[in-house]
Amino acid sequence: MLIACVLIYMAATVAVGIYASSRVKDSKDFMVAGRSLPLYMNFACVFATWFGAETVLSVSARFAHKGMGFVSGDPFGASVCLVLVAFFFARTFYRLELLTIGDYYHLRYGKFVEVITSLGIASSYLGWTSAQLSALGLVINVLFPQISLNTAIIIGASVVTVYTLFGGMWSVALTDVVQTAAIVFGLIIVAILLGYQAGGFDVVIAAAQKEGKLNLFPHLTAAAWLAFIGEFITMALGSIPQQDVFQRVTSAKNERTAFIGTLCGGLFYFAFAFVPMFIAYSATVIDPAYIAMFSADDDARKIQQILPHLILQRTPIWCQILFFGAVLSAILSTASGTLLAPASVLTENVLQQFTKHFSDKTMLLLLRTILILVAIVSTTISINSESTMYEMVESGYKVTLVVAFVPLLCGIYWPKATTQGAIFSILLAVPIWIGAEFLCSEESPELWRNVPAQLYGLAASFAGMFIGSSMPNWIKHTQPDAAEIAKKRGPAMGH
Repeated sequence: MLIACVLIYMAATVAVGIYASSRVKDSKDFMVAGRSLPLYMNFACVFATWFGAETVLSVSARFAHKGMGFVSGDPFGASVCLVLVAFFFARTFYRLELLTIGDYYHLRYGKFVEVITSLGIASSYLGWTSAQLSALGLVINVLFPQISLNTAIIIGASVVTVYTLFGGMWSVALTDVVQTAAIVFGLIIVAILLGYQAGGFDVVIAAAQKEGKLNLFPHLTAAAWLAFIGEFITMALGSIPQQDVFQRVTSAKNERTAFIGTLCGGLFYFAFAFVPMFIAYSATVIDPAYIAMFSADDDARKIQQILPHLILQRTPIWCQILFFGAVLSAILSTASGTLLAPASVLTENVLQQFTKHFSDKTMLLLLRTILILVAIVSTTISINSESTMYEMVESGYKVTLVVAFVPLLCGIYWPKATTQGAIFSILLAVPIWIGAEFLCSEESPELWRNVPAQLYGLAASFAGMFIGSSMPNWIKHTQPDAAEIAKKRGPAMGH
């Protein structure tokens, strides 16, 4: 019964993606759904894309093991990111009427900065996409033990790629509405059932409080504090210069919808992220043996399988259907968005100079080809990685924090920022960050080595921007009109 429902659900998702292809007339439809999404769809896209596998399986397991103080990146940093985007970036993004966030770097700084930042943004998605494909493979492996984990990852990746390939942003938008409903309804019912089995909501919360799991600041050492701050900043700021965020803002039907949809999606994400944490900790109250399972250090990835196995062993079939439906919804909605975003950036901002004379039909074909290549690379990483989903996601955002955040922030809010400053920012930040990755360690007794490497890169990025913009300007850039870029990059972007 459970397996049949899962198969039907995945088949229905692919069918929606194929149906969405009927709405894709050009590359604008494929990337930003024609800038026409109403508020409920825009909200669903924001929430469903961010509420992914790492939130349900990895963050919840990390909380059950270490407590609230060790999930500063997600949901705290991730939620703050969306709130910051709503208040400080959404209006700018929407008014420029561009297809990709890479177009902004072209507009503000020129082609070189556009290509470098776009490559960084696209590469950052590989970790996030790999995390979703790992989770999808994990779920398939739990349901079909006879299928190896690697084979399950390949099967799951194929499903996501197919339905995203046909409908692009339209398939993401249409499926996200259904998937958001499945996530919210399914996980709330599962939380109520497991909370009841554990003795009630109050019993679970009291147990978590007694064990110190609810302490947000339990850190006793400088190294632990620096790790806490590093994870938070990486997610809160490194997530801002991302194509998926940009797409959800610019796919709204108007500026007000873009602001409200992003803000509400971020706030709801923060509130709802605690539901899977409650479910995971309920397991330890129901059976204390799960405490040792969550603390196992032999293979961090196996910890992520505990919650699915718990549901299979301790809940009725209807609850299993709801849980796995919610988990699959979370994974599929995020994975589709993380495949589409890097494909859009690579096509529009890296390959564009070689495709200036392509028709829009040819561009659409190229977009879909790049999407398949991104899926292949992400699947390969997923199969060979031993990192948890939480670690995969965080590693991706380090790239954009170091390479793309400062040029974006200063480009919007510091009029003196120049192309030369942006180039200095990138050229100074990247080698310092990479060098710090080899020198820094949480285990070192030296305080300076406890600082997360990406924070050194971020500081160097600010320094490079200030130095480069303050020096005599040797690198000239005449800022083009945003409408001209939009016209060159595809069909008219008006409503």
